Amino acid sequence: MRFAEFVDKPVDAAIDAESPPRTRASGRRAASHGRLNLFQRMMLRWRTLHPYNPVHVVRIPSALDLSRLRAVIAAQLASRGLSNLRVDPGGRQLRFDTEPSELQFEQVPGEHVSTAELAAVIERELNRPFAASGRFNPLRFCVAQSGASFQLVLVYDHFVASGDSVASLLTDVALAYLGAAGPLAPKARSDKNGTYRNLFVRHPMWALRAVLTLPAMALRMRRASRPVGVGAPDADNGFFLVRVEPAQLHALIAASKRWGVTVNDLLLAGLLLALAPRTASRHLHAHRKELAVASIVNIRDDFRTDADLAPSPCLAAFHVSHAVPDGIGLCELACNVHASTAPIRRQRLYLRSILALGLSGLLWPVLRQRQRRNLYAKYFPAWGGVTSLNLNPIWAAKGAPATRQLDYFRVVPTGPLCPLVLAATTAHDVMHVGISYRKSVFAAPSVAQVAQDFLRSIDMSGQAR
Repeated sequence: MRFAEFVDKPVDAAIDAESPPRTRASGRRAASHGRLNLFQRMMLRWRTLHPYNPVHVVRIPSALDLSRLRAVIAAQLASRGLSNLRVDPGGRQLRFDTEPSELQFEQVPGEHVSTAELAAVIERELNRPFAASGRFNPLRFCVAQSGASFQLVLVYDHFVASGDSVASLLTDVALAYLGAAGPLAPKARSDKNGTYRNLFVRHPMWALRAVLTLPAMALRMRRASRPVGVGAPDADNGFFLVRVEPAQLHALIAASKRWGVTVNDLLLAGLLLALAPRTASRHLHAHRKELAVASIVNIRDDFRTDADLAPSPCLAAFHVSHAVPDGIGLCELACNVHASTAPIRRQRLYLRSILALGLSGLLWPVLRQRQRRNLYAKYFPAWGGVTSLNLNPIWAAKGAPATRQLDYFRVVPTGPLCPLVLAATTAHDVMHVGISYRKSVFAAPSVAQVAQDFLRSIDMSGQAR
């Protein structure tokens, strides 16, 4: 098998069998189509274990007019071609058909939906599956009124879109509702999906480095503690939200510059410190004494320049592991994390995760469900992960002062990679951290304590010098 065939190998036959044969019997011709990349096809496999649905929420400071909101959403989807989106989850391509799709939209009852009620809706949507087969609409909306403003919730099947493209869509909906939108966005180009085959063919040295360093990464993972409970049949996700206030965020950014690390390094270090007390049993293990966390990377810029015309995710990931000894400070730990992440970013070693996903895709068809649930925890264990999205550049590109009125947060599902995910979303001077967690691994009080310790570690960045 050639390397390019390996990284873009078709979805296994078990998933293909879920979909009806692609025929011309309907008499409708797809307007455009695009090949699914490897990360997207792995998401299709993951959703056979549990729904893989991110949730984005934007607060719109205006009275709710349902008919107007529905019209605005329909117009924005139509301009992007997403109102006609039909996805065959067993196939190898996204297709935009000429047959219109129905807008999936619901309202949470009540004129003053509480924070707890909104959290319950988000948790429900994390665990509510989209269609398992056939063609379906992979986007659904929910609105919750809260006095003079309302929260607009967008849930999507992750394999069809990335967080940055969804944030752009939801921002345009909010601005259009406020009467501050610019020109309608151009139609999404599903035929411009970035594929890893093209990426590796265009940059063979990146691929070679990823191949040569993959054994070393696997060897390092043998020292990392394995999370307990990941393989449980019940993979339901819980949800928790924390807010990093402007003073805390400014201190965090200042500390990253002062210490010569990235903000993402600090978030990973903060997560390691927060998780360390909950993984103390690893110190009793003969070999697996380190604590590993993962970071999701948006690599859209690594693809060809027209990949930004597609909504599809262009993602990779990397792991960082550390012993996290008692008494270690945030500065020292963040610098140690940076020493690991700097060469990963500089040499694009995050592409090793694509090779690892390709290998797991080859194994997937012959594994039982229980083995699939434990696959990543066994070979690439991670107790938590971080995914970051800075909305400020996206909002600045809109050129609309009305973005100052918006508030925004998101939550990303855990999936089989790690049992807890921190989705850090920066909007203006605030960072919202949506936490999803596997209930079979973490109890709600434990996650609340993790969140408290995470915020305390961020506060340490403003105190340490």
